Amino acid sequence: MDKLETLDLLDANKIAAGYYSKSNNKRVTSTLSLGKLMGSKEQYTVNFDDEKDQSLVNGEFDYLKAKHDANKNESKNKHISEQPFTLSNWHEHINWLNVVLVIVIPLIGVYLAGSGKVKLHKKLFIMSVIYYSLGGLGITGGYHRLWSHKSYNAVLPIRIFFALFGAASVEGSIKWWGHSHRIHHRYTDTVRDPYDARRGFWYSHMGWMLLKPNPKFKARADISDLIDDWVVRFQHKHYMTIMFLMAFMVPAIISKMLWNDFMGGLVYGGILRVFAIQQATFCINSLAHWLGTQPFDDRRTPRDNWITALVTFGEGYHNFHHEFPSDYRNAIKWYQFDPTKVFVYTCSLFGFTYNLKKFPQVIIDQGILQQKQKQINRQMKKMNWGSSFDKLPTWSIADFAEELKKNENLVVINGIVHDITSYISEHPGGESLLLAARGKDVSKAFQGGVYLHSNAAHNILADYRVAVVQGSEETAKFFAQKRGESAKAFISK
Repeated sequence: MDKLETLDLLDANKIAAGYYSKSNNKRVTSTLSLGKLMGSKEQYTVNFDDEKDQSLVNGEFDYLKAKHDANKNESKNKHISEQPFTLSNWHEHINWLNVVLVIVIPLIGVYLAGSGKVKLHKKLFIMSVIYYSLGGLGITGGYHRLWSHKSYNAVLPIRIFFALFGAASVEGSIKWWGHSHRIHHRYTDTVRDPYDARRGFWYSHMGWMLLKPNPKFKARADISDLIDDWVVRFQHKHYMTIMFLMAFMVPAIISKMLWNDFMGGLVYGGILRVFAIQQATFCINSLAHWLGTQPFDDRRTPRDNWITALVTFGEGYHNFHHEFPSDYRNAIKWYQFDPTKVFVYTCSLFGFTYNLKKFPQVIIDQGILQQKQKQINRQMKKMNWGSSFDKLPTWSIADFAEELKKNENLVVINGIVHDITSYISEHPGGESLLLAARGKDVSKAFQGGVYLHSNAAHNILADYRVAVVQGSEETAKFFAQKRGESAKAFISK
């Protein structure tokens, strides 16, 4: 074997997209063609047998340089997403089903509540909050951590519970939601990310749902495991019916049965609750990529912040989540708010959930340390660390002797020649000590033989470098690295 075999990228991407999965033979369709209605059919349908689609997955991803406009194409060939809004085409840009679900219906609820025709009372408020919480757990515990990331397993009753109350949040089926989310993780901050945070807060929050996406940046992820779950298949097939019943009818009927207030349950427990939980979930795509800290890695946009965690049942620690996506936790500190984690863990005590996945703590700690080091390195690059090593000349002993004839105020410390002319009178240890050191190697004296010099002394000394003694390059390099500076381009010969 002359060389190692290279993994074929097209084949690898087919595997990552589930192209070879036996589950592809299980046709899972929903009533009213959910993918088409949700505006994702074009975006997620990749034909690997088509040369154009093959180019998308054959190692030609130019993630950060690819543009959303296609100025080189004729206007008539542009997809509607690449065309500017005009009076004649603005309606073609809009995904009208999603507009109805996330804007029109909530506005109707706001009108009914604000008009005084439907009044909120204490019992209705409590019921709505409880139903909101159940719907939230359906998304965070079920759609997200259980199905999208397989961070744990759950028994059938728990999966059914998540499927029902996840549908009550009106965010699409498990299959649709999970596929979209896996693509988001596979292509975070690229043109193939469904809710690409680089396109702005509004786009990642809601715009990606309300506007038609560009099929040029289509993508696909493997969801064969989701299709293998009959709960997922059943919910997807009957999603519209389950969603309508769980989101609107069930809270209305509960309110009717308990205090004879059908409309109150419909408006507050249904419409306005759905609006609130949708906006909270959207914050994960927007706010969690915009506000907060990045303690694990800052190469991408996800961030940790407790504000998002409060409204999303613990999903706000997004920097952690993108680094360790299969961890069933989002918050790892005891004081961080993550009720989803608590729910999943509590269920495990009774055997309702199992195989809870956690990344090894040493891997998490390594990530934190690496990010801290990265931040330190950036700060170090902004500072003046003295004469650059790559610009220092190399002197032989004979060269040093010749230079002493011109300037007697030269000393050698760990293989580096320093000109101390301007510092003799400033030396805290007195002038006489430096005058005695001129023309000599004073490494041992500098490093404890007379004084064990401080970091400040090392930093001041760096300003007086003039050369490196030939044969002492490695000693000089080690001396510089102990101080913390980088010496990659160390000495120019």
